[in-house]
Amino acid sequence: MNRKRLRLCLAAILTVIIATTGLAYWRWYIVSVVPGNQAVDVEVTPGEPLRAVAAQLHAQGVLPQPFDLVLLARLRNDASAIRAGEYLVEPGTNVAGLLALLKSGRVVMHSLTLVDGWTFTQVLQAVEHDPELQHILKGLNDSAIMARLGHPDENPEGRFFPDTYQFPKSTTDAAFLERAYRTMQAHLQAAWQARAQNLPYKTPYEALILASIIEKETAQPVERAEIAGVFVRRLEKGMKLQSDPTVIYGLGNAYNGKITYKDLRTDTPYNTYTRYGLPPTPICMPGLPSIEAALHPAPGNALYFVARGNGTHQFSATLQQQDAAVRKYQLTPHRKP
Repeated sequence: MNRKRLRLCLAAILTVIIATTGLAYWRWYIVSVVPGNQAVDVEVTPGEPLRAVAAQLHAQGVLPQPFDLVLLARLRNDASAIRAGEYLVEPGTNVAGLLALLKSGRVVMHSLTLVDGWTFTQVLQAVEHDPELQHILKGLNDSAIMARLGHPDENPEGRFFPDTYQFPKSTTDAAFLERAYRTMQAHLQAAWQARAQNLPYKTPYEALILASIIEKETAQPVERAEIAGVFVRRLEKGMKLQSDPTVIYGLGNAYNGKITYKDLRTDTPYNTYTRYGLPPTPICMPGLPSIEAALHPAPGNALYFVARGNGTHQFSATLQQQDAAVRKYQLTPHRKP
């Protein structure tokens, strides 16, 4: 082969290399893998090989040419670095950007809020109806659920912290609840360590029980510590707590929305009108302000309180004052005490 033919051959090879490189650069770094102007939600299944991942993304409307992702990942030695999960691919994302996203593990996060004052039944209803959670606890009773969470022989009421939790798709309901359980334990232990002195509770759990009653008694943040003070003083004096929310909780499905004199006299383990001391478990899921109030009750001499009808309460130190407050705020002129 003479020099002229050699030069032509080398020039042709160089041209092919340049063209191929340019085409690869264009396909990997310029062309968007997302059609249109809307982000696309895609899901990478755990354990799938790279070629299957590329084919799956193509089937989900992303990645016009699946081999582009496969080739770039292999050239970068990233074929095994792709992480499973749900991803949001934004418009304008190229193949290189898609590969970086799948390596990053920056999956889409979903959220579920557990509300202060919810019972465990309400918590389970919210968890069971969340479509992004993987449900492995469905059909289990409370005892079986707590056993699956690693806390056998514990009553679930009140043990899960109310908050908004973010989680990736397909997180199990067990993992979600365990996280809420650990969060409650962390907050309760920290609050217990910083508690006021000479409180009538022997354990953090007893404080949690009273916190749940406080949570149900008032929605007014400024009243929580004062209500806690009333209950603490009643416990110290050996008086019954006489809390309506505990009666309602003990009635369960028998409660029809209006508490009656008969309800107050119907004995259950939670009726603090018929029994002394704290009920056996919390009656709801208290928030941190109620826990703090239970462990830092306000000083004073009030032993009673009654709802004013506007969301606040009237506090009284004597039964005579309480009776007057009841007549003023609770009894109509046509009703007798």
